[in-house]
Amino acid sequence: MAETHRMKKLLYNQRLAPYLFILPFLVTLLIFWLVPVGRSVIMSFQEVLYGQATFIGTANYDRLWRDQVFWKAMFNSIRYMVLTLVILVPIPMVLAALINSKLGSSRIKNFFKSSLFVPALTSVVVAGIVFRLMFSETDSGLMNQIVEFLGFGPVRWLREDLTGLFALLLLALWRWAGVNTMYFLAGMQAIPNEYYEAASIDGASKIQQFFNVTLPGIKPTIVYVTTISVYGGLAMFLESFMLYAGNNSPNNQGLTIVGYLYRKGIQENDLGFASAVGVVLLVVVLAINLTQLTATGTFKKESTR
Repeated sequence: MAETHRMKKLLYNQRLAPYLFILPFLVTLLIFWLVPVGRSVIMSFQEVLYGQATFIGTANYDRLWRDQVFWKAMFNSIRYMVLTLVILVPIPMVLAALINSKLGSSRIKNFFKSSLFVPALTSVVVAGIVFRLMFSETDSGLMNQIVEFLGFGPVRWLREDLTGLFALLLLALWRWAGVNTMYFLAGMQAIPNEYYEAASIDGASKIQQFFNVTLPGIKPTIVYVTTISVYGGLAMFLESFMLYAGNNSPNNQGLTIVGYLYRKGIQENDLGFASAVGVVLLVVVLAINLTQLTATGTFKKESTR
């Protein structure tokens, strides 16, 4: 009885209760994230061959620094990430503002909102194959039919750097614009309507209300969408893999940093070097996101009145 009483007292302790609630998350984080990351850091200083690990110091990082293909993959990933931020933050924000406005039929808006999730639910494999056929070099490809209708010749879409990048960005826009629109729409609907009424009484136009009421009100949503877009842009792999029908695009124009990690770790079985690539990617993602979170004041405590 005494042990049962002590157990109940422990479980009902108000100071301990919050930690008990987050314990499953902490255990999951430890097993599936911290342990693999720690193991990858250790492997990045080793040469791993058929189960035998030999400590080689910073040789993998020295080799990484001199590898031109790695820098090509890093450039491709950072360029893709920056351009996806340019299109996947403002465009969904404008779409959400239009849906949240009083313009148009509510039925059309509801249908539009429900259809936004279809691309996100579609398999990346299927979407990649469809876009590969769309951007085919043949005259029967959809995009070549469009440019032919406009009076231009057929384009080798996936053979050139800029046109291949355009295909990847269009795939990203089609797939994730709807999800980001829903995020922004939820943020806009959480803004009290009284703010807009007060701004309207003060004579603010719709555009002024958007910049002075809506944007400050959805700042947390903007920070969240930016954070996941940075990670998603730098971690992109499967879209490029399916679009180029493999991990070997012309002149490595579609090779991403994750694709390079896959090439070294899985295809070439160079796990130590691949671990170094993964550690560098982790550092880059953390550096970019921590910088933008600090710049936006996310870590600042709210002032108490």
